Amino acid sequence: MSVRFALLLPVLLLFAACTRTTEQPKDIPTMSITEATMNDAISTLIDSHGEEHRARIEQGVRQAASMWREEDGSAEDFSAFCGQQFISDPDLLDQTFQRFQHNFMLISGYFRELNRDLNIPLQLDTGPIMPVDYLFGEYAPHAHVSEDLFSTRLAFVVLLNFPLTTLAERLENGDEWTRRQWAEARLAQDFGTRVPAEASQAVSAAYTTSDSYISSYNIVMHNVVTGDGARLFPEGLTLISHWGLRDELKAQYAKPDGLARQQLIHRIMEKIIAQEIPTEVVNNPDADWYIDDGVVVPAGTSPAGVSPAAREDDTRYAMWLKIFHAERQVDPYHPDNPTHIARRFNDDREIPEEEVEKLLVSVLSSPLVKETADLIRARLGRDLQPFDIWYTGFKSKPPLTEDELDRIVRRKYPDVQAFENDIPRILKKLGFSREKAEYLASKITVDASRGAGHAMGAGRIVDNAHLRTRVPEEGMNYKGYNIAIHELGHNVEQVMSFQMMDYTLLRGVPNTAFTEGFAFVFQSRDLELLGQKVSDPKADATNVLDVLWSTYEIAGVALVDMRVWRWMYEHPDATPAQLREAVMTIAKDVWNEYYAPVLGMKDEPLLAIYSHTIDAGLYTPDYPMGHIIAFQVEEYLKDKILAAEMERMCTIGNVSPDLWMRTAVGAPISSQPLLDAAEKALTTLR
Repeated sequence: MSVRFALLLPVLLLFAACTRTTEQPKDIPTMSITEATMNDAISTLIDSHGEEHRARIEQGVRQAASMWREEDGSAEDFSAFCGQQFISDPDLLDQTFQRFQHNFMLISGYFRELNRDLNIPLQLDTGPIMPVDYLFGEYAPHAHVSEDLFSTRLAFVVLLNFPLTTLAERLENGDEWTRRQWAEARLAQDFGTRVPAEASQAVSAAYTTSDSYISSYNIVMHNVVTGDGARLFPEGLTLISHWGLRDELKAQYAKPDGLARQQLIHRIMEKIIAQEIPTEVVNNPDADWYIDDGVVVPAGTSPAGVSPAAREDDTRYAMWLKIFHAERQVDPYHPDNPTHIARRFNDDREIPEEEVEKLLVSVLSSPLVKETADLIRARLGRDLQPFDIWYTGFKSKPPLTEDELDRIVRRKYPDVQAFENDIPRILKKLGFSREKAEYLASKITVDASRGAGHAMGAGRIVDNAHLRTRVPEEGMNYKGYNIAIHELGHNVEQVMSFQMMDYTLLRGVPNTAFTEGFAFVFQSRDLELLGQKVSDPKADATNVLDVLWSTYEIAGVALVDMRVWRWMYEHPDATPAQLREAVMTIAKDVWNEYYAPVLGMKDEPLLAIYSHTIDAGLYTPDYPMGHIIAFQVEEYLKDKILAAEMERMCTIGNVSPDLWMRTAVGAPISSQPLLDAAEKALTTLR
């Protein structure tokens, strides 16, 4: 096999996988139990158990009937099942609840571990990826679990005995529920829909394939030369898109000659968005290239009369469409939330889409961002450029340069094991007792990631959460350390909100925006944890503006993500090329509406660079929500002990987001605390 083909093979395999057509299911099974059968079953149960159980009996029978299909049995079978499985005795009902809670924790936990282990070659830096690894990555061991639970009638036992609730009911009545009522609601919620295994498998395969594409998309920066042949980046610097490119761009603000490198990275990002980076240069340390007047040209050639290097296929957008089409297979089985958009906001976030958009726009349209941009312009001493959405000058300045920080981090963490060994010290420095720090650290395993990094919670009580971060051969650098501290925040939340929870059915936090909040709280303390003291009397004010500017940047990305998903549902037969054009148009429209008036240039597609728009299916709104939530949490924690308050907050568990926030900090989710603090900060800095 040639070197070039070996480099291309993963991309070719992924493109072949993502271009397989995915059709909507043709025949959606419908409820097979008639009203008469339900009424007969209800009457029989009331006669057997008593009138005092009427409300539970009526709700349970109708819930079970709503999911009963012909293959589950006849009307007589349904009636017999109800007679055998309805539970009125409170002790037996409690024991049944506890058995479901324990066994479902085991089932989901074992499958989570199996899925994690099967994806090790794709997600961890364990050596070359083989073609078969992508197929194992697409395999979803858990795909048949829901179907099996219905076919064994375990799901019907839950539906017959525990209440299904709507989002409206949870938001309206959740304040008055006990912890047990919330746990029962979460138990039944898993069976409010009945998705066939082939649809679940398609969804899992789509996300795995897209994640592998993103994790493998690296630019060898030393090979990107200027028109006169200069190399602006050191040999060996390989950056993943988009996180690595973005973080390198941010690092250049601290360097007096960094502007040219920032401009080059910006041009590379635009070419990635337009899908104009030649496939042969991705991950390839042997191919030099440069960008001349917007055209990618092989290095060593003159632009005059030379054809541009062949652009890559629209794999980036084929990946996005693969996830879209997989999710469309699931749509018909969610009559209450018949689109992935609705499920993401109503089921996953439990915050209506319009409320999330209103929060985003409250930041994007605030006049305070224009004032902040004016301050950045004055500090930089130049006109702003599109990439200044990643301006880092508000961050508290460490006494050392990033190069010096790199050297400190490399010495401290030559490999992932060194970082794992240091977690107890890190947690003690954050205020955790020695016993609690050692306990939390014992439940966290650190792995060397192929991608930028992520956190993966445990599935069973005896399992560990996993922290993945990228560690080069020469040791961890400051960027990797910064990401690792962010992921550690996720992991500590994951351990506390599972291992220390009263009901495992309430494990976790309401949605990923909340765990992002804790991750940002940890990440903001990264220098402190390295022993770097920041002596700046205006640090509080600048840190507030850093949060505002970061929220402003990612809120636009989230809005692009949301609008693209709406576009895909309006154009379900779109090709990857058509989606590419639509994404670029939407990104420019959002830019022109909220960024051009602030930064001063129009028609910029940069908001479309974010990798999680491609591989995470509407995940990006959780980032600005995370900033907003983290700021509220941070403000609340200012005069309190992080460790104690974090434990209290994490063990609130998976209740509704509004209830969680009011219980945690005494106020609903709002951008107003951030905007109020930013206004004061601008006054201070003026």
